[in-house]
Amino acid sequence: MSDYILSCCSPADLTEEVFKEYGIHYVPFHVHLGNDVYVDDMGKSLPPAELYRRMVAGEDAKTSQVTVQEFIDYFESFLKEGKDILHVTLSSGISGAWNSACVAQQELAEQYPDRRIYIVDSRGASSGYGLFMVALAEKKNAGMGIGELRTWAEDHKLNVHHWFYSTDLTFYIKGGRVSRTAGFFGKMLNICPFLNMEDEGHLIPREKCRGKKSAAKRIIQMMEEHAEGGLNYSGKCFICQSDFLEHAQMVAARIEELFPNLDGKVQIFPIGATIGSHTGPGTLALFFFGDKRGK
Repeated sequence: MSDYILSCCSPADLTEEVFKEYGIHYVPFHVHLGNDVYVDDMGKSLPPAELYRRMVAGEDAKTSQVTVQEFIDYFESFLKEGKDILHVTLSSGISGAWNSACVAQQELAEQYPDRRIYIVDSRGASSGYGLFMVALAEKKNAGMGIGELRTWAEDHKLNVHHWFYSTDLTFYIKGGRVSRTAGFFGKMLNICPFLNMEDEGHLIPREKCRGKKSAAKRIIQMMEEHAEGGLNYSGKCFICQSDFLEHAQMVAARIEELFPNLDGKVQIFPIGATIGSHTGPGTLALFFFGDKRGK
């Protein structure tokens, strides 16, 4: 096995068990909830149910990314062991983590001239970012070297599709992503915003679906249209959800019916504290490999 570290940021929204299974390391973001500060550590410090309960009760939730110094300390723990690092960051379209990681890389390059630190911008988020990390880990664990894996990552990161919808506009309105007027009519008409990530890693509103059943049907249609091989797709499929598990299980069951060649069952993950602080409850996201994302 190649002797280097594969690493990401905590908003890859997998589970601690999956990170350990694939040998993926992560650096945690921070979540400010009311008067408390938590580490985004796959729900150990702040379980998703507690986050959403407190948000619904009126506590403000904010996030802060990893600082340059935190990246330096994190990277240096591996460099001191004589290991190289391939770190894949949360999308630069929604976070400054990529910039901070690159500054840390430059500072450490002078102290550790014999070590390699590669930084890749995932252009992804949540469990779609996690799906990409699992794909990278499989290649690393099969013996791919760090330079080749870095190239593969840059060449294939836009093949991961990210489709989202939300059935609760409360925190989109509160965070200013939906105006109060639009939010009022959206709630009244049971509108679910339908979004995806484009090639620069920004989350872009695409359509408005009337109700969660319509949104579920539309998100599965996106997989039919964009998945590699269409209905013959043979890769992995991940779903993540925020306090929306029963609905996510229904979508997963339908996908498994339509795509009989999937690599295993559809895996469902909770949306982590960093992303969940912005979405609130009632969000579902679907991820798979397919054609390259564009504008």
